[in-house]
Amino acid sequence: MERLKILVVDDEARMRKLVKDFLVKNEYDVVEAEDGSAALDLFYADKSIALIILDVMMPQMDGWEVCKEIRKISQVPIIMLTARSEERDELLGFQLGVDEYISKPFSPKILVARVEAILRRTSGGSADGRMEAGGVVIDKTAHSVMVDGENVELSYKEFELLTYFMENQGIALSREKILNSVWNYDYFGDARTIDTHVKKLRSKLGAKGDLIQTIWGLGYKFEVKEKE
Repeated sequence: MERLKILVVDDEARMRKLVKDFLVKNEYDVVEAEDGSAALDLFYADKSIALIILDVMMPQMDGWEVCKEIRKISQVPIIMLTARSEERDELLGFQLGVDEYISKPFSPKILVARVEAILRRTSGGSADGRMEAGGVVIDKTAHSVMVDGENVELSYKEFELLTYFMENQGIALSREKILNSVWNYDYFGDARTIDTHVKKLRSKLGAKGDLIQTIWGLGYKFEVKEKE
C-alpha cells in the first residue's frame, strides 16, 4: 500500500522533527517547510500531499494566510497547530476550512490519532462514497443508510451526524465540536441539542445504537468493539 504524504509546516525545527518522527514511525512520508511561503511552494509542486499540519505563528506568512491560499484551489485536509488557545482563533480556523485545531503543547500520539481519523475520512472510504462499520453502511451518494441489510430512514441532520461519527471512529467528540462540524459554527443553539439528535439516531439504529457511546462530561464516541 502506498504511503500517504504529509506536509509539516513550522518555523521551529525541533517541533518539525518531533512531529515528523511520530508520523514516520506510523508509516507516513513527510515533507517539511520552515515558513508559509516555502509551504506553498512545496504544495504547488507536489500534488501527492494528502494532509497538511500547519503552525499558525510563523514569519513572512502565517498559517492563516497559507490556509486561505490553499483553500482557493484545494480541499486538502489541514490541521492547525498553535500556542494560542482562544476560542475566536479556533472558530477562525474552522471558518477558513481547517479540519482540526490542536493547541501546543500537545501529545504526538493524539496528533497522529487525529491525522489517522482525518485521512480515514477523506481517503479511506470507497470511491463510490460508501462507509461500513459494525453492520452500519452509509452511502453518501445515495444519501442512504443500511443497518444489517435493512434500510433506515434518517433526517438530513441525523444522516450528517451519523456520517460524522463514522468518519471519526474511536475518537471522543465534544458536543461543541460536533456542533461546529455538523451544524456549522453559525449555529448558536444549546449544545444539548446534540443529545436530542443522538437519542433519536440511536433509536432508529436499533441494537446498533449502542455503537454511539456517551463520554460523560464531554460528548460522544462511535466505536466498534473488535471481536475476541
